[in-house]
Amino acid sequence: MRIFARAPRAVDNAPPENAPGGGSWSSVARTHVGRVRQINEDRLLNCPERGLWAVADGMGGHRGGDIAADIVISALREASERPETPLAHDIEAALHRANLRIREHALSAGGVIGSTVVVLYVTGERACLFWVGDSRGYRLRREGFEQLTRDHSLVQELVDAGAISPDAAATHPQANVVTRALGVEAELKIEKRLFPVAADDLLLLCSDGLSRSLGDDAMPARGETDDALADRLLQSALGRDGTDNITFVAVRFRACEPNATRTN
Repeated sequence: MRIFARAPRAVDNAPPENAPGGGSWSSVARTHVGRVRQINEDRLLNCPERGLWAVADGMGGHRGGDIAADIVISALREASERPETPLAHDIEAALHRANLRIREHALSAGGVIGSTVVVLYVTGERACLFWVGDSRGYRLRREGFEQLTRDHSLVQELVDAGAISPDAAATHPQANVVTRALGVEAELKIEKRLFPVAADDLLLLCSDGLSRSLGDDAMPARGETDDALADRLLQSALGRDGTDNITFVAVRFRACEPNATRTN
């Protein structure tokens, strides 16, 4: 993945606070180096006890893309371990800290490294996605799957300008050029999206090693467990492409029954 410096617009939605209602959620995660690369620069956070999940996709190869992704996930994990503070606000602060730490590491190492990230935080029956770059968040329902994030990438800007079609974006020669990433600019711009979650929603966070391979077969089959779905998604991505690292977290939400006790 290459970095193309640009300052695109930011969209700011308020993160969830203490939302009414409740529910439970379970999650499965997979990460794979792929069929070509020697280093896995992807990292993930799977923290259902705090309603927090993330996927980071490092950039820099042997110069330290894996280190950049490690820094992002470590900062988010630190935030999740402080239960006395509102996690929704700590997430953004953690990403800004990670941005600074990556830049400091790159300066000392004499190179440029970075990471994209997508973060999901769920509380009550509300969720918020935070993202930088082209790591994506999806919602899978029986009627189909919906991309909830908008890539910070050169091809997305070309699509928005009408220069290329969405179908042409995935195979464009500059499809790996992102316009926003942690560690690249001193001022980090984080995009957010707040939305409700409904019973049996499946939310998927992934690096572009999976998103470029997603098709209609991404939908869960009747009676299929989330573990089985995760295995199938991984094998499908490896079979269709596999030239990049593949990492994803699938989060299933289930609403509480009336008068039931909430457990996570």
